[in-house]
Amino acid sequence: MKPLTTHGSLTTARTSVTVVALLDSGSAANFVSGTLCCQLGLRTKATATPYQIRCITGKPISRWQIHHSAGPVLLQVGLLHVEETTFLVLEESTADIILGHPWLEQHNPILSWSTGEVLKWGDTCFPHLPAPHSLTPISLPVQATSIKSPLVNQPLWIPTCYAPFSDIFCPKSASKLLPHLPWDCAIDLLPGEPVPRGRIYPLSVPEEKAMEEYIKEALVQGYIHPSTSPAASSFFFVAKKDGGLRPCIDYRALNQITVKFRYPLPLVPAALEHLRGATIFTKLDLRSAYNLIRIREGDEWKTAFITPTGHYEYLVMPYGLANAPSVFQDFIHEVLREFLHRYVLVYIDDILIYSRSLAEHRQHVAEVLGRLREFQLFLKAEKCSFHQPSVQFLGYNISSSGIQMDEGKITAVRDWPAPTTVKELQRFLGFANFYRQFISNYSSIADPLTNLLRNKPKSLFWSPAAEGAFNTLKRAFTTAPLLIHPDPDKPFVVEVDASTTGVGAVLSQQQGNPSRLHPCAFFSHKLNPAERNYDIGNRELLAIKLAL
Repeated sequence: MKPLTTHGSLTTARTSVTVVALLDSGSAANFVSGTLCCQLGLRTKATATPYQIRCITGKPISRWQIHHSAGPVLLQVGLLHVEETTFLVLEESTADIILGHPWLEQHNPILSWSTGEVLKWGDTCFPHLPAPHSLTPISLPVQATSIKSPLVNQPLWIPTCYAPFSDIFCPKSASKLLPHLPWDCAIDLLPGEPVPRGRIYPLSVPEEKAMEEYIKEALVQGYIHPSTSPAASSFFFVAKKDGGLRPCIDYRALNQITVKFRYPLPLVPAALEHLRGATIFTKLDLRSAYNLIRIREGDEWKTAFITPTGHYEYLVMPYGLANAPSVFQDFIHEVLREFLHRYVLVYIDDILIYSRSLAEHRQHVAEVLGRLREFQLFLKAEKCSFHQPSVQFLGYNISSSGIQMDEGKITAVRDWPAPTTVKELQRFLGFANFYRQFISNYSSIADPLTNLLRNKPKSLFWSPAAEGAFNTLKRAFTTAPLLIHPDPDKPFVVEVDASTTGVGAVLSQQQGNPSRLHPCAFFSHKLNPAERNYDIGNRELLAIKLAL
């Protein structure tokens, strides 16, 4: 089934945008998407009573209600029809606007179903048209789009209640150079160390073009300027997943002689414990996060890099500096400090807002947006998710029910080939370690794999025991349970287990109706040589001690 769409425009005193209009004879009114309403800055007004959205069978869709109208705004459909009208605001619409049955009945467009064209508009449209002698015969194309995929020009969904904050979603606003702040990135060098001097890497023709565009844009933004620094790190590109090119600076030599800033990054599993009771989530993603931090005045020369066509240095914090994650975490924690662990989690440029109710959530999100605006921090609207019952956050699927592994990660581990090199095994164990709290007795299962890395081998000897452990871990990850949010007001149950290679424990609580034990987290510990000499009773006592 393919809906009919046509192109038009909406015009206000400030701006005009091209829109995709869905012609929907089953709709009882005209609608505008919440994001487009926000983008145009349309004046909204609360409806006298909420309108309930119903599907074609008449059954109400519980999560869709209309609370606001927007307008008036000038609507132009094609070249022939112009009128001033108002719309109801539909937050989650995949079409820019929907023209419903009353509007279609009034304007009575005659369609050619074989060619998909509007052949004629009704007589009620004539008062709005130019003089007849100024018209040129045309046919207005109607686009057919599968309802299985979003309509073209799909707007980004930003709820209308956040329209006052539309400026912080604007990409152009995010490209300006911000002032110096107390959180500027300092680059203190170890005394007596030589200044790093890299080499110029040869670039392919596409890379040369990408480099020229990057340098030109960064100069215009004020992010870099020409340098006379004695330092010079190498400039190169790495391929992105979408086939594009990402500019990189090789700061390894600079990082080796930099005094480290030890501000801690959050422990993600521990931070997620604060989500108990939350039922609605919003995820925000900061735009050009590191570039929002200035390099401390006088330290700019240390960031200098060389290209085949020039020598430049950064005025903003670039990616690749050893202290960049800690500097930004310190800054964003200070910005959002009063909200942290009350209804906000933040890990570098990823912000999660969680609440118990929609009304409470709107207030929380507005407070966070206001604080971000105060510090001139901007968001990538295309990477933000608002008012969701579940979200993907830092590799986890988070909902009111609990925490699960990201579905994409489960697919990745299911298709993971057996390692053939030490590096490949280290990569797999690094992934597995991140999700170890989902796996019962992880250390014991992984023991044959971790033993292969003992004494830092240069080559990998893949044994049958390692193959068995690898496949067991893969199965465990693909069947990993949901971990519930622990409730500190309820009793916990700790169960332990011990083997000759490791000990493990599971923390559980009674939940649900009927009530039954659900896991909150798994713990495991690989036994050292002395601990392996303990008898079974002492190994189990060790498991209890470590678990508690």
